[in-house]
Amino acid sequence: MTKQEIEQRIAELKSDYIRIQGDIEKLESVGGNIEKAEQQLTEIENELANLRTALNKQR
Repeated sequence: MTKQEIEQRIAELKSDYIRIQGDIEKLESVGGNIEKAEQQLTEIENELANLRTALNKQR
């Protein structure tokens, strides 16, 4: 992956993260199950950490 591709993927993941956080808030307000959404957030956090590591190695 190029530096630009990594930065683009990070931006996409940040957008997804914010959207999922909003979904969780909505689900909590109606008593919905948030387990799957929380799992998605964890997966995004892990991928972001890996991408940031890769980005730092390219600098």
